[in-house]
Amino acid sequence: MTVKKRLFFLLFLGFLTGSCNLLNEPEEKEVIARVNDAYLYRDDVATLISANTSPEDSTLLVNNFITRWATQKLLLDRARVNLSSEQQAEFDRLVQNYKNELYAKAYTDAIVARELDTSISREAAEAYYEENGENFFLNENLVKVRYINITKNNKDFETIKKRFIRFNQEDRQALLDMAIQFNSYSLNDSVWVKTKQVYDKIRPLTPQDNPEFLKNKNFMQLEDSLGVYLVSVEDVKLRNEQAPLEYSLPGIKQILLNKRKLDLIKKLEKDITQDAIKNDEFEIYN
Repeated sequence: MTVKKRLFFLLFLGFLTGSCNLLNEPEEKEVIARVNDAYLYRDDVATLISANTSPEDSTLLVNNFITRWATQKLLLDRARVNLSSEQQAEFDRLVQNYKNELYAKAYTDAIVARELDTSISREAAEAYYEENGENFFLNENLVKVRYINITKNNKDFETIKKRFIRFNQEDRQALLDMAIQFNSYSLNDSVWVKTKQVYDKIRPLTPQDNPEFLKNKNFMQLEDSLGVYLVSVEDVKLRNEQAPLEYSLPGIKQILLNKRKLDLIKKLEKDITQDAIKNDEFEIYN
């Protein structure tokens, strides 16, 4: 540490600890910097320094903080000199409006967090979908698909393939029991997934295979250097078609939750105004 930095840190430490002779006297705020009529006090920077902060880092933190503080104050002073009174009044109005909005939002958010019922029933979501389903369109292709990736020389390949294609309840359980033999797999073909997710999982399959891949009840056997992929597409929904209910449910629930939140805020605003009128806290003069 340089002599200059060491001296600064010792002076700063002195600011933080104070003199033993002053312990029994009323403590006055100690100034560590000034810009015109604005002062920076030791209390303003005390929280910057923790017990684990090294002397070098402490000096750097305090120096940087003082410089930033001074720069902002100087810019503000220049602005007040060079901006018109109309501009300053407008900025002050905007600042006050923003402050009011922050306080009001913080209060309403607290009330909403306490009182909002966040549970959306499936029945409510389905009813919304029935009324507004035409507004839910896909911007990408969806499929219901299952697949298995196994090595080419698997001794049970033909049995696995037969069960995979037929895929009744017994076959599904048998394949799950044999899953330790698979490199990767997904047998849940009741869920809609984006085709991009399928391409990421099934490497030999590419967007160029769309004409063959995007067919209902379609079986494909693909290979790459690592193994064989058995792929079965159970259902397809194409871009610009109406989105299926199951795929739309999360978005619908969020829509209903946001609507419920807005209704609660409107009720809060109405109630608080009516209470103020009732308690003679608010009146309009004609």
